[in-house]
Amino acid sequence: RRFQKEESFLQIGSTEINLTSCQVRTDGVPVELTHQEFALLRTLVIHKNMALTREQLLDLAWGQDFLGDIRTVDVHIQRLRKKLHLESAIKTVYKSGYRLEC
Repeated sequence: RRFQKEESFLQIGSTEINLTSCQVRTDGVPVELTHQEFALLRTLVIHKNMALTREQLLDLAWGQDFLGDIRTVDVHIQRLRKKLHLESAIKTVYKSGYRLEC
Protein backbone atom coordinates (compact mmCIF):
# COMPACT_ATOMS: atom_id res chain seq x y z
CA ARG A 1 0.00 0.00 0.00
CA ARG A 2 1.10 3.50 -0.73
CA PHE A 3 0.34 6.27 1.72
CA GLN A 4 0.45 9.90 0.77
CA LYS A 5 2.64 11.65 3.29
CA GLU A 6 1.24 15.03 4.23
CA GLU A 7 3.79 17.79 3.93
CA SER A 8 3.77 20.02 6.98
CA PHE A 9 5.33 23.09 5.35
CA LEU A 10 4.91 24.65 1.92
CA GLN A 11 6.17 27.91 0.48
CA ILE A 12 4.51 29.47 -2.54
CA GLY A 13 6.17 32.70 -3.53
CA SER A 14 6.15 34.91 -0.44
CA THR A 15 3.48 32.83 1.33
CA GLU A 16 4.54 30.23 3.91
CA ILE A 17 2.00 27.62 5.02
CA ASN A 18 2.66 25.48 8.10
CA LEU A 19 0.01 22.76 8.40
CA THR A 20 1.35 21.47 11.72
CA SER A 21 1.05 24.76 13.59
CA CYS A 22 -1.87 26.06 11.45
CA GLN A 23 0.04 29.25 10.72
CA VAL A 24 0.25 31.19 7.48
CA ARG A 25 2.61 34.06 6.72
CA THR A 26 2.81 36.33 3.72
CA ASP A 27 5.96 38.44 3.37
CA GLY A 28 6.86 37.31 6.91
CA VAL A 29 3.65 38.75 8.37
CA PRO A 30 1.17 36.35 10.01
CA VAL A 31 -2.16 36.15 8.19
CA GLU A 32 -5.35 35.51 10.15
CA LEU A 33 -7.53 32.89 8.50
CA THR A 34 -10.87 31.61 9.69
CA HIS A 35 -11.11 27.94 10.59
CA GLN A 36 -12.91 27.20 7.33
CA GLU A 37 -10.45 29.17 5.21
CA PHE A 38 -7.58 27.20 6.74
CA ALA A 39 -9.42 23.89 6.21
CA LEU A 40 -9.86 24.76 2.53
CA LEU A 41 -6.21 25.82 2.23
CA ARG A 42 -5.09 22.57 3.91
CA THR A 43 -7.16 20.58 1.40
CA LEU A 44 -5.62 22.45 -1.52
CA VAL A 45 -2.09 21.94 -0.14
CA ILE A 46 -2.58 18.22 0.47
CA HIS A 47 -3.91 17.81 -3.08
CA LYS A 48 -1.59 20.34 -4.74
CA ASN A 49 -1.34 20.22 -8.53
CA MET A 50 -4.58 18.20 -8.66
CA ALA A 51 -7.84 19.64 -9.92
CA LEU A 52 -10.61 19.26 -7.34
CA THR A 53 -14.27 19.84 -8.09
CA ARG A 54 -16.34 22.08 -5.88
CA GLU A 55 -18.12 18.98 -4.59
CA GLN A 56 -14.81 17.35 -3.63
CA LEU A 57 -13.66 20.52 -1.88
CA LEU A 58 -16.94 20.69 0.05
CA ASP A 59 -16.62 17.07 1.16
CA LEU A 60 -12.95 17.35 2.13
CA ALA A 61 -12.92 20.80 3.76
CA TRP A 62 -16.48 21.19 5.08
CA GLY A 63 -17.51 17.59 5.61
CA GLN A 64 -20.28 15.55 4.10
CA ASP A 65 -22.99 16.97 6.37
CA PHE A 66 -22.59 20.52 4.98
CA LEU A 67 -26.00 21.83 3.91
CA GLY A 68 -25.08 25.17 2.34
CA ASP A 69 -24.68 26.31 -1.25
CA ILE A 70 -21.89 24.85 -3.39
CA ARG A 71 -20.84 28.38 -4.39
CA THR A 72 -19.51 28.98 -0.87
CA VAL A 73 -16.33 27.35 -2.20
CA ASP A 74 -15.97 30.19 -4.73
CA VAL A 75 -16.29 32.83 -2.01
CA HIS A 76 -13.69 31.14 0.20
CA ILE A 77 -11.29 30.70 -2.73
CA GLN A 78 -11.57 34.41 -3.52
CA ARG A 79 -10.81 35.28 0.12
CA LEU A 80 -7.75 33.00 0.16
CA ARG A 81 -6.45 34.47 -3.09
CA LYS A 82 -6.80 37.99 -1.74
CA LYS A 83 -5.47 37.41 1.80
CA LEU A 84 -2.48 35.30 0.73
CA HIS A 85 -1.70 36.95 -2.63
CA LEU A 86 -2.11 33.58 -4.37
CA GLU A 87 -4.04 34.83 -7.39
CA SER A 88 -1.61 33.10 -9.76
CA ALA A 89 -1.21 29.90 -7.69
CA ILE A 90 -4.86 28.98 -7.07
CA LYS A 91 -6.11 28.26 -10.57
CA THR A 92 -9.69 27.97 -11.68
CA VAL A 93 -10.26 24.79 -13.68
CA TYR A 94 -12.89 25.63 -16.29
CA LYS A 95 -16.29 24.07 -15.53
CA SER A 96 -14.78 21.95 -12.78
CA GLY A 97 -13.23 23.52 -9.71
CA TYR A 98 -9.82 24.64 -8.48
CA ARG A 99 -6.17 23.59 -8.34
CA LEU A 100 -3.23 24.84 -6.26
CA GLU A 101 -0.20 25.01 -8.53
CA CYS A 102 3.22 24.96 -6.94
